[in-house]
Amino acid sequence: METLVLIINVMAALGTIGLVLLQQGKGADMGAAFGSGASGSLFGSSGSANFLSRSTAVLAAIFFASSLGLGYISAHKSKSPAIIAAQKALSLPGGGADAKKAGQAPVPAGLVGQKSKEIPN
Repeated sequence: METLVLIINVMAALGTIGLVLLQQGKGADMGAAFGSGASGSLFGSSGSANFLSRSTAVLAAIFFASSLGLGYISAHKSKSPAIIAAQKALSLPGGGADAKKAGQAPVPAGLVGQKSKEIPN
């Protein structure tokens, strides 16, 4: 399921990029005409949207929806057994409050299982 949504996301992104590059900008003819009547089309109403702009809007909506779908899938994905085992290994007894009671310094989570380089007392 995640692979299908990812493929749709990538295809929508590439399609949107292609359609945006194909479209002519609002002020594209202003440089050639040097302002001969083109100033009204730059800031004026653009009229009804043509096929390229409508398909760009549809692909952008598909890209947005698939991005939200990928975010939802990744947030609600079940944890793999390797992640569960690593979390259990990091919650070893004696690393937190138990070590403070015994007078020892707690071991940071990234250093569990590593040898200390400090000189013993």
